[in-house]
Amino acid sequence: MKASLSIKKSILALQHLIAMFGATVLVPILTGLDPSVALFSAGCGTLIFHYCTKKKVPVFLGSSFAFIPVIVQVAEQYGDLRYAQGGMLVAGLVYVLFSFFIRGIGIEKIQKILPPQVIGPMIIVIGFNLLPTAFNMAKTSYIVAGLTLAVAVAWPYLVKGFLKQISILVAVIFGYILSVALHLVDFTAINNAQYFAVPNFTLPLFDIEAIIIIVPIIFAVFMEHLGDITTNGAVVGQNFVEDPGLNRTLLGDGLATVFASLIGGPANTTYGENTGVLAITKNYDPSILRLAAVFAIILGFVGKLGGFLRTIPQAVMGGISIMLFSMIGFIGFRNIRDNHVKLNIKNIIVMAAILFIGFSGGLFKELFGFTIELPITESISLNGLSLAAIVGILLNAILNGVKKDA
Repeated sequence: MKASLSIKKSILALQHLIAMFGATVLVPILTGLDPSVALFSAGCGTLIFHYCTKKKVPVFLGSSFAFIPVIVQVAEQYGDLRYAQGGMLVAGLVYVLFSFFIRGIGIEKIQKILPPQVIGPMIIVIGFNLLPTAFNMAKTSYIVAGLTLAVAVAWPYLVKGFLKQISILVAVIFGYILSVALHLVDFTAINNAQYFAVPNFTLPLFDIEAIIIIVPIIFAVFMEHLGDITTNGAVVGQNFVEDPGLNRTLLGDGLATVFASLIGGPANTTYGENTGVLAITKNYDPSILRLAAVFAIILGFVGKLGGFLRTIPQAVMGGISIMLFSMIGFIGFRNIRDNHVKLNIKNIIVMAAILFIGFSGGLFKELFGFTIELPITESISLNGLSLAAIVGILLNAILNGVKKDA
């Protein structure tokens, strides 16, 4: 019985590993960091996060896309990625200090300025803003992506019991086999990979200018974190902002980023892909995410296994991601409905502003080349979810007042 349970947990953990893998290794590929270090630090960061949050929150931490522009900028300016590591480490420490600040002022004050008419649209923006990324992956082969998506959607209706929870894994296997049959899989990564390889760990270097370039990103990442934790709670049916507390989730995120920066990995962040897996499988056991983290740590040292996962075609992951990201977006609508948000003119203005500004940094930018930005420095600006959340919070405070039942 225990053996059977362990096998089921391992399969579910593998789904989470597959869901986070593409994005987690893409960040180091784009910035020049080591993908194996990214996997190792993501696994360790997830375990750190779970320890900080009393093992209550079913979250996986992976590489943060928000830091890509500033990592590239610092690398080009200094010719050494270790200065970017130093900047990310300080950013992680600021995150930790921010968590202590929130603990000091009390979570009640945070909740009063973040009612459902603010949180719901933020969740919608998070999910649907990721869809262009999924479609860009899918367009490498719409046939493979479409059939993979069809299998993932149909599978839960064709089977019963535990098998309903592994629709993502089944769809990825189907998509991979189909891709092999269509000669779309490049096995070079497997052939070139070693069976065992120690990741390229590096220590950070520090420069005040590099730190100033990178640290302001935490304002954007904070809004993403808040949205992801709220979304995760909406999926699970628990208020993780209240218990174990936003201060603890921020602490876990900050310490995970500090750890990653110390060894040469990218900054960590909570992953919507894995929240999408939770929504589909309806299995919210945090221990499964911790098992996935252990797999990621091992994967950092197993070259052949990592090489195999890197051969999964983008079209396969694109088809899966369309479903995962759509699920997140629809959870935002459900959050508004379940909290009985009044559709009066004030709330409509607040929600419309968040959606319009939020989509301008992602969906609208991709489709129409349109974006709204608030410059902070010559190289850094607030846009997308970060700017939308700030505007939404301020608008709601002005129109409704800072009331929990606004």
